[in-house]
Amino acid sequence: MRSAATIDAIQTATIQVLLADGIGRLTTTRVAERAGVSVGTMYQYYPHKQALLFAIVERQLQMIIEDMLAVAARLKGQDLATVAEGLAMAWLDAKTADMVASRAIYSIAAEFDLTEVMGQAMKLMTQVIGDLLSEVPDARFSDIESVSFMLAALLGGSVRVVMDAEPSENDLARLRRELPRACYAYLLMAE
Repeated sequence: MRSAATIDAIQTATIQVLLADGIGRLTTTRVAERAGVSVGTMYQYYPHKQALLFAIVERQLQMIIEDMLAVAARLKGQDLATVAEGLAMAWLDAKTADMVASRAIYSIAAEFDLTEVMGQAMKLMTQVIGDLLSEVPDARFSDIESVSFMLAALLGGSVRVVMDAEPSENDLARLRRELPRACYAYLLMAE
């Protein structure tokens, strides 16, 4: 149990240092000081800075995927409008639950090649959305894989553009109002 608390403290400190000082000034020494652990303890869990940053990305992606899987299970068999709104709101909720961590992930992605891990997440999200859309009673899609891919891209890209710009409360409110409408409109046109 102590190791889980230590890992959490290290990851939280990493995000704080990353956002305060930027990725170029992030060092294991700064993270260790912020987390209240020794550099040796840091190296027990993460042999280098890149391993630490990848662990943060993987943790954040896993939390988002778990949230989206739970929502997809609740939306199964619902009508198209409910599914479009539910997916959009769940994605927004997952990405804004920890805005600091989400923004940190974007800065890590800008510095490191996360193609593999992001590609796996996109593939899983496309599959989850496809499975969900295949059971919508009031819609049929001729190319459900392409529609699912595009919906995942629409969700991910829209939110990232807004999050990259340090959104105001007004921006987030607009995104919450308009993203479900955009998803629904796209799904209606894709039928």
